[in-house]
Parts: sequence; C-alpha cells; structure tokens
Amino acid sequence: MSTSPQERLREWIAAPAYPWITGGAVTVGAVAELIVVPGGVTTSVGVLVSAASLMWRRSFPPVAVLTVAAGLIGFAGDVNLYVSIMVSGLTGCYSLGRNRVVHPALAVAGGALGALCVNLVHINTWSRMDLPVPALWEKGSLSLFAESFLLTVVVFGAVMMGDAVRSREETRNERSLAQAQLIAMERRHAAEAERAAIARELHDIVSHSVSMIAVQAESATYTTPGLTPEARDGFQQIAGTARSSMAELRRLLGVLRAPQGDTALAAPQPTLDHLAELVDQHRAVGGTAELRITGERVALPAAWELSAYRIAQEALTNARKHAPGARTVVEVDYGADRLLTLRVRDDGPGGDYGSGPAAGAGTGHGLTGMRERAALVGGRLTAGAGPDGGFLVEAELPWGSG
Repeated sequence: MSTSPQERLREWIAAPAYPWITGGAVTVGAVAELIVVPGGVTTSVGVLVSAASLMWRRSFPPVAVLTVAAGLIGFAGDVNLYVSIMVSGLTGCYSLGRNRVVHPALAVAGGALGALCVNLVHINTWSRMDLPVPALWEKGSLSLFAESFLLTVVVFGAVMMGDAVRSREETRNERSLAQAQLIAMERRHAAEAERAAIARELHDIVSHSVSMIAVQAESATYTTPGLTPEARDGFQQIAGTARSSMAELRRLLGVLRAPQGDTALAAPQPTLDHLAELVDQHRAVGGTAELRITGERVALPAAWELSAYRIAQEALTNARKHAPGARTVVEVDYGADRLLTLRVRDDGPGGDYGSGPAAGAGTGHGLTGMRERAALVGGRLTAGAGPDGGFLVEAELPWGSG
C-alpha cells in the first residue's frame, strides 16, 4: 500500500537518523561559509558549535540552549550574519519550545536578553568603526535597538511554533488514547450486553424444558397405572426438584429478564428452520440473498439452533449496513462429524464489518456478539475478507452428542 509524500516526510523526520543528517548538513554548510567569509575566533567557534550541537537536539534536548547561546555569541563576534547561524538559531529555538526544555515564556525572555546583549555589542562595534552612532537617549537612538527587537520577534516565533507543535501532538495522543479507551469500553459493553441477551434466551429455553419435566413428572403420578408408592414418591421428588431448580434459576437470572411489558422474549425462540424466513426478510428490504443447505437436517439442541440463527441474522444485518446491494450467500452444512458449519459471505467491497455496535433487529453487537454466541456453545467464529473478495463470516459449532 503506497503512502503519500506527507506521510513519507513525517516518517523521515521521525527517524532516529534525521537530527544527525540535518545537523551534519548544517555543520558542513557552516564550514563552507567560514571558508568563503572567514570570521574571528569567537565567531568561528560560535558558528561551528551552534551548528554541530543540532545533531544532539533529539537525544539530549537541553543542548538547544547551547545551540542558541553559541549562535548569539557567534553573531555578536561579527557584524556579518551567517546563514548557518540563522538556521541553527531558529532550529534551536524551535527545539526549546518543541521539547519544553524550559517554559516558553522563560525561553523567549532569555532569547530577548541575549538579543539585547548582541545588539549592545554591535553598537559598540559600530562606534569603533567610526559609524554615526547617536548617544543613548538622544533623538534617533531607539533605532539602534531595532536589531534586538527583530531578533526577539524571531525567537518568539520559533519558540511558539515548537510549543504549538508539541501541544498539537499531545492533544492528538490524548485523543487517540481516549478513542482507544472508548472503543474498548464499547466492545466490553457490547460483550456484556450480548452475554445478557444470551443469558435471557437460555433462561427461556431452560425454563421451558425444566417446566416440562416438572409437569410430566407430576402428571405421571396420576396417569401411569400400577405405580408403587415408592415410584409415586420418586416422581413427586422429580417434580419438586424441577420446581426448586426453576425457582433458583429465576433468582439467578431474573435480573436479566426483559422489563415488564416486553413480549419479544416471550415468543418462541427462532431455530435454523427459520433461516428461509430470515433470508426472505433480507430480500424484502432490498438485499440479494441465497440460502444453501447441505447435509441431512439434524435437530440440534436449542442453544445451538438459536446461536446459529442469531449469527446468520447479525451477519446479514452487517451485510446490509456495510455492503448495501451486494449479493449474499448463507450456507449451512450439517457435517457428518457432528459439526455445524455456517457461512455468510457477500461480494461487497470488504472491510471491517462489526468493529462497533451494529444496528438491526436487536440481534447483537457486530463481530463481538457473534463470537460470544459461537464461544457459548464451544465453537469458534472467524470473519474477514473472503478468498474471492467481499466479506466472509464462518462459524463452526460442534454439537457433540446433542
């Protein structure tokens, strides 16, 4: 996957070799400048130290103080302003703000004081060069300090730019961290909500089964002729145990029940026999879907039937949401090795389906919910780009002895 020139530039700047390469280049330029325009010892040392110190500005940010100070000393030693001093001085001021070596206000104040000192040295130099220099506090004397004012403005701009970049990166990092925490929280809540929904559904399934046990055991004492007193007591104990189990189950899972008046969970839970209706519903809202069933239909335990149905329902919902108009195929394979395989694939653009909560039919929360349902019955679920493009959801649900 190709990257944009801006991304490549950012990667190059972030590379460990970047300060060494740029600092070395400025140092070479400084040497060339001093050869072309020789300066005094103070100027030469200041120029070289200011340029060379740039190579350590990332590994040891406080060196930027030396960079700026050496640049000001080099400029004070000669009235000529070397280009290398301009580059190293600006970079040093930027590094002071970028790395918060000192508070920006302190950095600007120090730079302003240094600029004033340089200006005073130059005023003294101009007077010794027999240039017309008005005495301090005389008319026109303030123009002598234009140099310090200009240098202060430059220092202020470079330091503030570095500080702004630092603040922007901190804000971006905080935003990324907050977003990651939010996504993790959403996924955790999605998993918890899915577990709660599964628990409610299992509660309904188990309640029905245990209730039937209680009713059949109770009625057997009256409908079975020739029962001995011991057998009659045994049936009564079975019925009593079933009723006690029901009461305990209601106490444990009652908090997960739907609010009063919600009759959605009171309806019979869907099974794999309802997949055809589910595919028809998908077509009715504009989707294109096909149902393929291989192997001999086996009546699976209710939890397996419900999990497979809900996975198919969620996968079709994601297909409508992320690949509208795509052709979707739902495949159900009743394997001879007591393994139910469910595949839902489409020919859409692919991508990350279900990374966040998916809407639709109150069926779950994208891939998180589907994985929870598969894991509930000891199965596994994979999702991603299909071998022929599009998106593929595949669930393998071993149902053992049923």
